[in-house]
Amino acid sequence: MKPVHEEMRTIDKQINLKWLLTGALLSSIGMSFIWPLTSVYLHDRLGISLTTVGVVLLFNSLASILGSYIGGTLYDKRNPYHLIIIGVSVATATLFTLIFYHGWPIFGILLFVNGLASGWNLTIVNSIGTSIKSLDARYVFNMLYFAQNLGVVIGTSIVGFVYSISITLLFVIATGLFGLFELVVIMTYKPAANVRRQSGSGGRVTQNHPALPKVNTIILTTFFVSLLIIWTMYQQWVSNLSVYMTSLYIPLKNYSFLWTINAGLIVLIQLIINWIARHHENLIGQILFGIAMITSSFIILIFAKTYPLFVGAMIVLTIGEATTFPTIPALVNSLTPIETKGRYQGLINAWSSAGRALGPLFGGIIIETWSYTSLFIIASLAISLTLILITLLWSVSQHRITFYH
Repeated sequence: MKPVHEEMRTIDKQINLKWLLTGALLSSIGMSFIWPLTSVYLHDRLGISLTTVGVVLLFNSLASILGSYIGGTLYDKRNPYHLIIIGVSVATATLFTLIFYHGWPIFGILLFVNGLASGWNLTIVNSIGTSIKSLDARYVFNMLYFAQNLGVVIGTSIVGFVYSISITLLFVIATGLFGLFELVVIMTYKPAANVRRQSGSGGRVTQNHPALPKVNTIILTTFFVSLLIIWTMYQQWVSNLSVYMTSLYIPLKNYSFLWTINAGLIVLIQLIINWIARHHENLIGQILFGIAMITSSFIILIFAKTYPLFVGAMIVLTIGEATTFPTIPALVNSLTPIETKGRYQGLINAWSSAGRALGPLFGGIIIETWSYTSLFIIASLAISLTLILITLLWSVSQHRITFYH
């Protein structure tokens, strides 16, 4: 295995983080114009059954998984600049087509294509983030996470208003946002191609990828499975908690306000984490703390019958997600050599997308078979097991782990 200093390569010019964040923000706003209203539009406007809607959403998630994996794999072999242009172009073309053709079944087909492009673009953007050597990886991924969440806040806050005016206008604005994203990519992302020059020439990486140490492989696999479990449980907040709260006679607007709290706290927490990152570096400690907080949020839900307890659970959940989700890509980055960074960043998004796809179905089965309380207990236990497994595995193997820069 090569020493750490031999893994460090000189990059003549790096992509500016502000442009990477701008792209992530525009993409997130644009996508937030689509996913929140997919079910409502298909069911209420097009008269599609909820079962069919579920199938459409499942295939959209599967497309995102596929796009993430393919994008990450190609990142390690091809020119990232060309890859991001392809991904954004496909997304823009899909949204442009939706302006004129948004009936059934073309909407479902285009949603699948958009899912492919979404997974592809997210992975390529995150992978390009690994090439910014002038900044701490934790800071880069924290800021990407912040930009993506800010986009969700902006998009979801106005999508309902635009939808009430015209579904066509919704697609026009989304297309315009991705058109801006493409313009930013063409004008500012070209330095991303430099990372390929570190490992090969002519825009390709040599096929002799260094073998990843066995310990690193085991830890990475553990992280991926943990992401699957955590995201499966996290989706209960998105998909099933609203029904549970309304069954307790808590207004739906109060449930929506929980996500306003979530968005505001993420902004604050990211500022705090970035400050901590300048003085302390303990990625695994940060991840374990975050997973413990996510577990605690579900423990609170077991006993939650009044709105203040749901608010408390959301605060704890937000601290956990803002601490964990952007830190895992940073740690995975340090556990993988430059030749395979794209592949493993893609796997992060793929396993996370798989959890998001399985979440609603898993929760529905548990609720119908037992109860909401049973769901929260199972979620608490499952996430606790990932916390214990990661802690034990890291404690036993930390001295044999190979770190890369």
